[in-house]
Order: sequence, then structure tokens, then C-alpha cells
Amino acid sequence: MNLPTSTPVAASAERPCDADPTPMTAAVKLVECLERHGVDVIFGLSGGAAIPIFDALVGTRIKLVLVRHEQGATHMADGYARATGRPGVVLVTSGPGATNTVTGLLTAHMDSVPMIVITGQTVTGALGKDAFQEADITGISNPVVKYSYAVRDPQAIPRIVNEAFHIATTGRPGPVLIDIPKDVSSAEVHEPFVDAIDLPGYHVPGEGEPAALAEAAKLLVLARRPVLYVGHGAVISGAGPAITRLADATQAPVVNTLLGKGAVDENHPLHLGMLGMHGTAYANKAVMNCDLIMAIGARWDDRITGKIEAFCPNATKIHIDIDPAEFNKVIRPTVSILGDARRVVEGMLPLVGPCDSHDWLRQCQRWRNQYPLKYAKQGGLRAQQVLDRLNTITEGDAIISTDVGQHQMWAAQFCRTKHNRHWLSSGGAGTMGFGFPAALGAKMAQPDKMVWAVVGDGGFQMTMSELSTALVHKVPVKILIINNHYLGMVRQWQELFFDNRLSGVDLEGNPDFVKLAGAYGIQAYRIKRPADIDKVLTAACEYNEGPCVVEADVIREENVWPMIPAGAPLTGMLVEPPQTRLEKPEGST
Repeated sequence: MNLPTSTPVAASAERPCDADPTPMTAAVKLVECLERHGVDVIFGLSGGAAIPIFDALVGTRIKLVLVRHEQGATHMADGYARATGRPGVVLVTSGPGATNTVTGLLTAHMDSVPMIVITGQTVTGALGKDAFQEADITGISNPVVKYSYAVRDPQAIPRIVNEAFHIATTGRPGPVLIDIPKDVSSAEVHEPFVDAIDLPGYHVPGEGEPAALAEAAKLLVLARRPVLYVGHGAVISGAGPAITRLADATQAPVVNTLLGKGAVDENHPLHLGMLGMHGTAYANKAVMNCDLIMAIGARWDDRITGKIEAFCPNATKIHIDIDPAEFNKVIRPTVSILGDARRVVEGMLPLVGPCDSHDWLRQCQRWRNQYPLKYAKQGGLRAQQVLDRLNTITEGDAIISTDVGQHQMWAAQFCRTKHNRHWLSSGGAGTMGFGFPAALGAKMAQPDKMVWAVVGDGGFQMTMSELSTALVHKVPVKILIINNHYLGMVRQWQELFFDNRLSGVDLEGNPDFVKLAGAYGIQAYRIKRPADIDKVLTAACEYNEGPCVVEADVIREENVWPMIPAGAPLTGMLVEPPQTRLEKPEGST
């Protein structure tokens, strides 16, 4: 829900929980408010306008992780949030410090990730006068946050922090920005802490309407070729166990989006894997031929639907979502159910029974046998084989954080996710540079879990300065660099749709990533041939003294299959290289 940029709710709406508190600066009050909300780590980069807040962190139980770039801070907070469900917190200074968070805000906003970004600001008397490092960050960031606050009254800090955490974490989660001028953070605060929330007009849906639940259940039971289409909303709500029970009860196969991985164990017999542009052929075949498709916490993204008019034209469509803005935005469903994915599915369970889907499941199995994920095991080192073996060696139990590109799609295909919140990837924004810092945030949030960052050589170089952050804090994250010396996905499109006229994709000048890691004092390994894979990945899994880098020097011009060209119908899916030149679909991106 996007609310206007302002500071809502009068102070009279507050319910103090501490009587007559001792006066303190707004910065100290802010930090104590964060502590009360369970914040244990802040990712940040200091600067003049934020000095009072950084000073207030000294001696507190909150760990400050000093990053090397503000974008890295936002992605670390994002990874922390995706791995736990708790909001990640960022603290930066004004001007370029604040604007450097915008990419991370967009990434979190597009993928519904809870985050609190606190920015310092020039003193109030200088606002609007082009003061040093002044930037209208609330205005700049307004389209990519769930809400933002421009703080002018230091007494409002307790209320604002309380509201910010509520807004960021409830309903459809998202990032909230709090912009605090330096004189405001330095001023004395007398107001008590706040527990009450009073946000007129902000309502959080819960259970679905009984009539809509009954209608959806009836349609599902009558279906003979049903598909449950699971998105990120199911991950956020923890709906996986309920969806698994629904699939078992109805005998409906399950497919997931890129960000829906892990909501339902991808090893479940009814699971067909990821659908969409680079999904499994058998998942897409099932979607093409279904007579009912139920979207659970998914938004009919263009990477899923392809050509809208040709997407499941004869299938009944049911849409479960917590955000009413998603209804009828892309697809006009037969039934729309507003509510939390877990609670809606749980409410539907008593209303359903088995579908007459025996023949349908047999057909899905035939497609699975006919169109398996595959790759050549001769002729050099292939990313698919490296990721396939990573999945086997980690037994699918590691948290995988990917960057964006070909490696991301191969990881989605071959690293089958068993557990909720064990797959982190930038979906809506497609943010290169996300994977490595997000893995750092995830590992700090889940220190007992093994965490792998799977990155490309292009995206890794956008945020690789955070190797210093990983080293200083001895974060034992494993970084797998799939190095094909190209911006591989763009090269693939240029090969297929632009007569192989390569432009701006050759990453000549890449460093030796093993030597680069050594320059930071970080353990590093190299995979050059298939025979090295298991030995190197096992060694990396066993190394826990700090971060380690694994560079896999893979075949340069491998393409991702299956592929549905952007804007094409699902029936245009390619499972192998085409024999003729492909025309770029009109209006595609």
C-alpha cells in the first residue's frame, strides 16, 4: 500500500508505556526504539548528517556493520529480511549516501521485503537551499518505498519508529524510509516510547471472505487438470505447509515462481518446479494445458504469463493475494480472494477433496520424463553441472542467494529448494550486484545455516568491495562465481534475436578472482574442469574460518534452456537451440 509522504497521526494517538522518561537526544531515543523492536544489527556507512545517530549506537547491543557502499548495506538488510522475515535496518548519511540506497529500495519494494532505511539529512534551516549533501530523498524514493517519513519534530521519533516497523512488516511488506535532519537527531526528546498503532485507512487483510473461499474450493474440486501456482507471497506468509496439504488433498500439481521457491519442497512428488521464461518444460506444459490455475501469493508477472491473451485462455483462474491492487491488474480471474496466503489456504482445506486428476498427473509425469532438465557432460566445464553438484553436496539444505543473469536461472533450475526462506534472489527489479551482499545479510541473520552466494562475474564486480565487510566480520559465506567472461543473459538475447551482433557484453578485463580474494586475505579456490567440482565444493563447504571464494571458469557461450521469448505465448517455448533465426516479439522487454 502506497501512502503519501508525510508524518501521519497526531501525538494524541499515542499510548505511553513508560512514565516521565529521562530526556535524551532524538538519536539516542531512536536507537532505543530500534532495540525495543528487536534490532540486533544495522548495516550502514557513516557521514556528517548522520553522525549523531552513529554516535548513539556506541555501547549499545546493536551491532553496526560498516559496509563499503550504501547499495551493499541495503542488499545486506534485504538478505537479512528474506532469510528471517524480520525487517533489515540500514543507516546512511544524506545526499549521495541516501541516493545510493535507491537501488536497494527498489529491489525490496518490487519483491515485498520489509526494510527500514534511516537517512541523515542536512539541518532543517538549510533545507531547500542546496546545502552541502542535501537531497530530497523522500521525494526521490517515493515511488520505491511502501511509506516514507520526513521527520521535523524530534518528539515524533517514538511514534514514527513504531509505525515504520508496523507498516514495513504487515500486509504486503515493503521498505520504509525515515529521513532525519541533523539538528532533529541532536535535539532533546521528552516523549515516551509508544506501543499503540493508530493508522486510519491502513487495513491488513487476514482470512478470505467465506463465499469466495467456498466458490474457489468448489471450482478446484471440479477441475480435472488443476495447477497450484505459488509465488513469493506464500514464502512471506509461511503458507507452504498449508499448500502442501492442499496439493495432497486435491492431487493438484504445484509450480512456483522464481521467488516462490522453497514455499513448497521442490522434491515433493507433485512439484513440477519453476514455471515461466526459464522454467522447466514440464511445468510450462502443465500450465499451458491446465483447466484451472490458482495463483497463491503470485501476481501474474510478465516472466510467467508471456503473451497475456494466450495465457491459459480456457482455464479457470483463481487469485489469492494480500494486496487488492494486484487483482485485475494483469489477469481477470474468475475468483479473487483478498487475504493472507496461509490463512486463506488453511480456510480452504476443510472445503476440498480429491480432484479427478489421475489422468492429468500421469500426463504431467510423461512431460517430466520427456523434457528433463539436462546438460552435456563433455566438452568443458558447464555452470549447470557445477550447480547440480552444489545441490547434491549441500543436500539442498543451504541458503542460496543469487545474483541476476544466466547463473540465476541455472541455479533456479538445478538447486532445488527444500525449505522456506532458503532461496534469495532479486525478482522484480532484477538487480545485478544483489547476490553477494544479500548472502552476507542472510548469514549474519542465520549463523547456523550454510549460505552460498551464486553470482556471475558481471554482477559480482558491482558489489565485490563488500569482500572487506565479509573479511572484517569473519562471515563464513561461500561465494561461487560462475565466470563466463560475459554479461551472459544479454549475450544470449543478442545471439538469438540480434543476429549475434554482440555489443556491450564482453567482460574483457575481468580480474583473476582467486588472486583478488587473496589480496583481501580471503581463502579462494578455482574450478577449471568437471573433475574438480566435487573436491572444490566440498572443501569450500568445510571451510568456516571466514568467507571463501570459488571461481568456476565455465564455457563462455552456453545458453539457458528452456526459454520462452519475452512477450511470446507459453506455446512458443524453446527446449533447445532453434534452427532458424528468431524474430524479437513486438513490445517485449
